[in-house]
Amino acid sequence: DGRRKGACLFCQEYFMDLYLLAELKTIALKITTVDMLKPPADFRSNFDSTPPPILIDAGVAVLENEKIERHIMKAVPGGHNLFVQDKEVAVIIENVYSKFKLMLIKKDEPSKNSLISQLTKIDAHLQEKGSRFLTGETMCCFDCELMPKLQHIRVAGAHFADFKIPSELKALWRYMGSMYNLDAFTTSCPADQDIISHYKMQQGGKMSRREELETPTYTYTVPS
Repeated sequence: DGRRKGACLFCQEYFMDLYLLAELKTIALKITTVDMLKPPADFRSNFDSTPPPILIDAGVAVLENEKIERHIMKAVPGGHNLFVQDKEVAVIIENVYSKFKLMLIKKDEPSKNSLISQLTKIDAHLQEKGSRFLTGETMCCFDCELMPKLQHIRVAGAHFADFKIPSELKALWRYMGSMYNLDAFTTSCPADQDIISHYKMQQGGKMSRREELETPTYTYTVPS
């Protein structure tokens, strides 16, 4: 609708990266939402049909995801601090989203078990590490990448495939609970309805009029 945040994972990931830097006062941050079905004239003239995310820094537009990530790391003040090198973390989080997408298609036990297996590896890492975040006590790029995906898995998984993240994964839930208490996540997080709409559109459907008019809800609870 041009006001609410859509459910693009990259948009939220970079929003979180930049929000953390804004909290540290290394940058001034302004977020603008765009209704891509009816983009404003100045957006059309500057960017044509380029979909978000678009990063504008000192009047220069950075358009592609990989270039945005590189720009945050290399050119944005303090950005290099977010990009921690950790091969183990990179490996355990890299397939979680593809396994989730496969589960949405198949909706069968093997695909659900494959996703649970990947989530269990993340849980085991967090348990062994004993830290608040994936690489330590400070958030980094890996957290900004993983947590939006976990929220999609939670919300869309339950809606489309009756999938629930097992309550036995206590370290993972503790991690999600910590993220739910951070402004960087809650300020950037799309509503449940927008996450569900995101996958409906991928399947050729769309939000019903009733869903469009619903008060947005945000699922931030954790098992006790």
